[in-house]
Amino acid sequence: MKAEHVNSFYVAAQDVFKLMLDLDVKRGELSLVNGLAPSKDANIMLGIVGDLEGAVSFSFPKEMALEMVKIMAGMEMDNIDVFVSSALGEVANIIGGNAITNLSNYDIKCDITPPQIIIGKHKSISIVSENVLVIPMNTDIGMFDMSIFL
Repeated sequence: MKAEHVNSFYVAAQDVFKLMLDLDVKRGELSLVNGLAPSKDANIMLGIVGDLEGAVSFSFPKEMALEMVKIMAGMEMDNIDVFVSSALGEVANIIGGNAITNLSNYDIKCDITPPQIIIGKHKSISIVSENVLVIPMNTDIGMFDMSIFL
């Protein structure tokens, strides 16, 4: 995985969180894990197809997911329901779309698949990949993980 691949997703996440949520995102310590992406209460996975093949996942704790929806929709929510899941899926979809646009600046042509939303804590999400790059992302409303496997 090249730096421009990772940075395309990181910059996209920063831009979307700033634009949609007025939140700054700071990257934590990167880690490389073998085949298992970490999981939290709400997990959104986007497939990547084209010049690069793989996926990216976003894992949010419940409190952060609910606070994101409160910021976006102005609604207090108690649980991760269909509305919250849909909102998180859309945020991930926009980040993925922006990352694909960023990759095109390096003459890499890719597309994303529709988001797959997995609700509930799991120890990990199994990925058919040897290496998964996990990027902890810190904001004022919580920390989430972005996992990239290309």
